[in-house]
Amino acid sequence: MLRLFVLFLVVCVAAPSLVHARRDRRAVVRIETTAGTMRVALHDDTPLHRDNFLRLCDEGFYDSLLFHRVIRDFMIQAGDPNSRRLDWPRDSVLGDGGPDYTIAPEFRLPDHCHLRGALAMAREGDDVNPERRSSASQFYLVWGRSFTETTLGQARASLQEQSGGEIDLSRDMWHDYLMLGGTPHLDGTYTVFGEIVEGLGVLKQIQRTETDANDRPVNDVRILRTVVERRPR
Repeated sequence: MLRLFVLFLVVCVAAPSLVHARRDRRAVVRIETTAGTMRVALHDDTPLHRDNFLRLCDEGFYDSLLFHRVIRDFMIQAGDPNSRRLDWPRDSVLGDGGPDYTIAPEFRLPDHCHLRGALAMAREGDDVNPERRSSASQFYLVWGRSFTETTLGQARASLQEQSGGEIDLSRDMWHDYLMLGGTPHLDGTYTVFGEIVEGLGVLKQIQRTETDANDRPVNDVRILRTVVERRPR
């Protein structure tokens, strides 16, 4: 099953990364959903993920797909083409669908990390995907919890332990996580390729929706359509 494989050690996520608002020349995609509209800007230094996402949006790939996996105080996930079916059985688990290719990772720490509002690609777990290649279509938007100095220190220690000391929080990352929140335990393992620049309240609303045992919203939340409003320059 293609799901976000994470350890819920210290799940922490909070406000959108408008810290990077100065990047006003990035591509922008409007995501219209049954819960409202969000706009995401795509990072120029993750061109493989950016261009793949833009192509799928142009093709209408995401139109009518469900947010099939929602975890409160963590993230919302979409992009399984099987979820387009309006009559998909409630007891069926979504998350396996997508194009038959993967994308090489584009980790860009410390510039792009899992702050609230981050847009990233899901992937299969390390046991079957040691190169940590991304799904072709399934993406997630980060929500999460806020941090204190103490809880962020604990999250930092967990990140260092999980990565064998290879990944740490830079001074800027530490500041941003304290101000905005996030899921630092995902840094360096999942590719962040964009961020919400408008509509954070919609993300907040979706992640708080009631879900079943498979983390699927009890009342379906769908992407109505995606529209590329600005292309990379």
